Amino acid sequence: MPQASTYVRIPDAADRRDEAPLPAGVLRVAPGALGAVRLMDVPLVRNGEGKVQVAAFDFDGTCIQGNSPVMLVRYLVRRRMLSPSVVARILSWAVAYKTRLPQNEAWVRGLVFRAFAGRPVAEVNRFLRDFYDEVIDGHFRPDAEAEMAAHEEAGHAVVCVSATFEPIIAAAMERHPIQYAIATRMRVDFQGDYTDEVEGEPIEGPAKVAALRRLCDDLFGPDGWELVWAYGDHHSDRAMLAAAKNAFAVTPDRPLTRTANAEGYDILEW
Repeated sequence: MPQASTYVRIPDAADRRDEAPLPAGVLRVAPGALGAVRLMDVPLVRNGEGKVQVAAFDFDGTCIQGNSPVMLVRYLVRRRMLSPSVVARILSWAVAYKTRLPQNEAWVRGLVFRAFAGRPVAEVNRFLRDFYDEVIDGHFRPDAEAEMAAHEEAGHAVVCVSATFEPIIAAAMERHPIQYAIATRMRVDFQGDYTDEVEGEPIEGPAKVAALRRLCDDLFGPDGWELVWAYGDHHSDRAMLAAAKNAFAVTPDRPLTRTANAEGYDILEW
């Protein structure tokens, strides 16, 4: 039988990293994991071994149809917020990425954030929140929403682990049953303005597993949780899927389809 329910730890002021606030109702926790938590009153249920059961979801291509950084670049180009030379460099990176050549993930995210470098954090976060509402939210997969809601109702910890920018995920947390999130955070200078440098490393590939472990260790204790379910669409999600007891390949790309067939992962067509 499950043990008594436990509520999430609400972070104190020292945890909140007020130099880069997120939307109301979403707070930063576990700075080492670049994590955030949605304020909520839904209890998490520990299993018979006293562990919180975690369901981890990739965002781009899994929770939403499409890729939010690509959508953002198009959005910025239409508003002439990126120079032609920067756009050309982003496009060259994208071509190499599609051919699965090794790429510097932090470098390309810095290029995209050139549009916001030197601008106040609150202003940029509002811009990205409006961008989420206008462009991304309509692409949120109903099946992902239903799966997350089912996990939340069962008392599981729903964690979104994504390489996209933190304010985009924070906006999704306000509107969908995402309890915790880990995303790429951009560095803030001493004046409270964004820079074009990534803080830490982008949450991509094996880094997703490491960041997820740091966040859950901080929230639930090193022996207080287990990754029971993981959902991903891209071959870069292989490490996270391999770390879960139950792996789901969501509308997977060809490399992940091969892995899913070889490893016996369930394939979901959302």
